[in-house]
Amino acid sequence: MNNIVIGQYIPGTSFLYKMDPRSKIMALILLMISTFILTDIIQILILLMGLLVILKIGGIPIGRIVKGLRPIIVLLFFTFTFQILFIQTGQVVLDETLHYSYYTIGIAVAVVLFWFITKRFIPFGVIYFLLMVVTVISVFILLPIGDLLREGQLVVYTGGLQGAFFIMVRLIIIVTLSTILTLTTKPTDLTLGLEQLLKPLSIIKISAEEIALIISIALRYIPTLLDEANKIMLAQASRGVDFSEGKLKDKVVQIVSLLVPMFIISFKRSDELANAMEARNFVPGKKRTRLHLLTWQTIDTVTIIITSLTIPLAIILRVMGL
Repeated sequence: MNNIVIGQYIPGTSFLYKMDPRSKIMALILLMISTFILTDIIQILILLMGLLVILKIGGIPIGRIVKGLRPIIVLLFFTFTFQILFIQTGQVVLDETLHYSYYTIGIAVAVVLFWFITKRFIPFGVIYFLLMVVTVISVFILLPIGDLLREGQLVVYTGGLQGAFFIMVRLIIIVTLSTILTLTTKPTDLTLGLEQLLKPLSIIKISAEEIALIISIALRYIPTLLDEANKIMLAQASRGVDFSEGKLKDKVVQIVSLLVPMFIISFKRSDELANAMEARNFVPGKKRTRLHLLTWQTIDTVTIIITSLTIPLAIILRVMGL
């Protein structure tokens, strides 16, 4: 849980910190739209390289972004796998026969058991899991031994590889953009920026202030609740509970033992927050003054112009097939 960095704010002095939160939010949305319009590998890679340059100039450690991507590695793996298995367009790049026999099944089970027993001693758990999956598939392909029970085909098409690549890179870009926004924007500024961007909703009687407040409170309390969850897990571990081991039934009990105190802490936190807001005379829907006001600068205008151009440019590139 310590790997989740989205929702956290880290003080800094680069241009990203000096920008208006409204321009950062709008740039985030525009870049996300551009990411989904682009369908060429080179263009997506150029966008990704541009993102790395922004991280470098903005003084944000790339290691922190990579750390924030670790929780979605499993999601990326399953997305990649499903794309490869179910998209059957383009040319065949891999066509291998899978040999299922008592020997190959036994070896595969042994590999899985070996991984299950030794995974607690391996520091890079995700990489170790991926290595285990590749080893199991290799056993069925490279060891055609024993009496054949059944044959299967592992066919990979260029369309599957391309689709898997696009999904993975797009997810990485979206998570990275969201992380940059929360790392470089104070929660109060983010709230005010959202509130002002959502003001047009007041025309249809929707309170922009309340929506912005809900979003900012949710983002603000992500790190706090993760910290509380870590404390509970450490307390449970001191009593002999191991969240990484056990049968399915044990894991359900362990998760319940984590969720119950988390719900209690969440209700307690929300009650304390409501009392604090009420003590400061907070009334939903009532007009309030601000101690700090947002300042729109030249760099914000330049950012919006540049990011706005990415959408028509992406459309032109897609239509022209470049």
